Amino acid sequence: MKTTKLLIAAAALSAFAIGASAEDYQGVLQFQSSASRTAVQAAGVVAAHGADPYADGATAGVPAVVAGLSDRAQARAGAIAAARAGNIYADGAGAGPDERFTSTLDRAAVRAQAVATAHGIDRLAL
Repeated sequence: MKTTKLLIAAAALSAFAIGASAEDYQGVLQFQSSASRTAVQAAGVVAAHGADPYADGATAGVPAVVAGLSDRAQARAGAIAAARAGNIYADGAGAGPDERFTSTLDRAAVRAQAVATAHGIDRLAL
């Protein structure tokens, strides 16, 4: 029974093999060009020094110069004002400058308390 299955499988595979055919190798294709080697090289040099045809806006050409709406002095003054404004996107940027803090404590008293704390004088002895 095992040999019968093998013979049937071999017959089926041979039937597929008869119908299958591979492509014939035609060799390297030969191109016939009417241009000479020097003409092709010259065209390559021209193309290499030309604009990139695949770049964005390559066919648009050189854009026209747009005249400024303000003169140089106005633009400079605006830039200086913007630089002095600081970071306008920071939290609280529109609040203005911080108010100066004035303490009601004596400077010497604050210093004496800091020294006492640093030396552990104010701690309770347990």
